[in-house]
Amino acid sequence: MTSAVLDKSVGDSGPKPLTEGKQPLGIMIALWAFVIIPFVALIAAVPVAWGGWLGWSDVAIAVVMYYLAGLGVTIGFHRYLTHGSFKAKRWLRVTLAVAGSLALQGSVVQWVADHRRHHAYSDIEGDPHSPWRFGNTLWGLTKGLFFAHMGWLFYRELSNRARFAPDLLADKDIARVDRFFPLITITSLLAPALAGGLVTWSWQGALSAFFWAGLVRISLLHHVTWAINSICHVVGERPFELREGDKATNFWPLAILSFGESWHNLHHADPTCARHGVLRGQIDFSARTIWFFEKFGWVRDVRWPKPERIAAKLVR
Repeated sequence: MTSAVLDKSVGDSGPKPLTEGKQPLGIMIALWAFVIIPFVALIAAVPVAWGGWLGWSDVAIAVVMYYLAGLGVTIGFHRYLTHGSFKAKRWLRVTLAVAGSLALQGSVVQWVADHRRHHAYSDIEGDPHSPWRFGNTLWGLTKGLFFAHMGWLFYRELSNRARFAPDLLADKDIARVDRFFPLITITSLLAPALAGGLVTWSWQGALSAFFWAGLVRISLLHHVTWAINSICHVVGERPFELREGDKATNFWPLAILSFGESWHNLHHADPTCARHGVLRGQIDFSARTIWFFEKFGWVRDVRWPKPERIAAKLVR
C-alpha cells in the first residue's frame, strides 16, 4: 500500500494531500526514546518485581496514572475528539485532551488526524497502520502485524492535520494543549517519581515509582493501545457488518486493559457510538465513565447505542 493518495474533493485551495511529509529528525529521536526505553523497562519488570523492587505505593501510583492516561486516550482522544460521541463542557474537553497526552502516544491533533485517516481508509490503501498492508499470506501478515502494532510509527508520513483535524486546529484550547505536548511528556514521566518520593519520603521510592508508574505504565498502555490497531484487525469475532475491505474484530482478552476499546468490530460498524461493548457481557469501562460524566451534567448529547440500530448492523 502507498500513502500517495489525494482527496478527490476540491476546496478553495485545491485537493488536500493525505499526508504532510516525513517526521522531523527531532521527533524521530524522541519517538525511539519514548518507545524503546519504556519497552525495555516493561521487559525488565518481571525480574525487578521478583527481586522485591515493587511496593504497594508503586502499584497504586501506576494504576492511577494508567487509568488517567488510558481513559484520556479512549474517552478523550478517541470517542470524543475523533468521533464526537458526546459534547463536553469546555473544562472537561481540555482536561481530557491533557489526560490523553499523558499516554505519550503523540500530540492530540496528530493522534486524531491519524485515527480519522484510519477510519477513512480502514484496511485499504491510505490506512496508516493496516496489518493487511503486505497481503494475507503467513509472512505478509507477520510483517503486517508488526507494522500495524508499532512499525508504522517509525516509517510514516504524518497525516495531514489540515485535512483530517481542521476543527481541532481551529480550537485555541486544543491547539494550546497540542503545543504543550513536550511539557506534558515531562510531567507524565516525573509526576510518578515525585508522588513516590513524597509517599515514601525517599529517593528509592521516587526511583521505584519512576520505573513502575512512569516507564512500565507508559509501555504497557502503548502496547495495549497498539494492539487495537494490530490484533483487533486480524484476530477475533466480527458480529457486525462492515464496509468492504474493513476487517475490524472484537478481541475480548483486551477488554479490561483497553477500557472497552477491543470491541473494535462494533466501533467500525458504528464509529460515533459512545459505547463499543454493546452485546451482553461486553465490559466497557470507558462507556461507564461517560455515563457518570453525563449523570454529573459534564457531558450531553451522548450517542448511546439504540437497539434497533444495533440489530440492523448484525451480520445476518
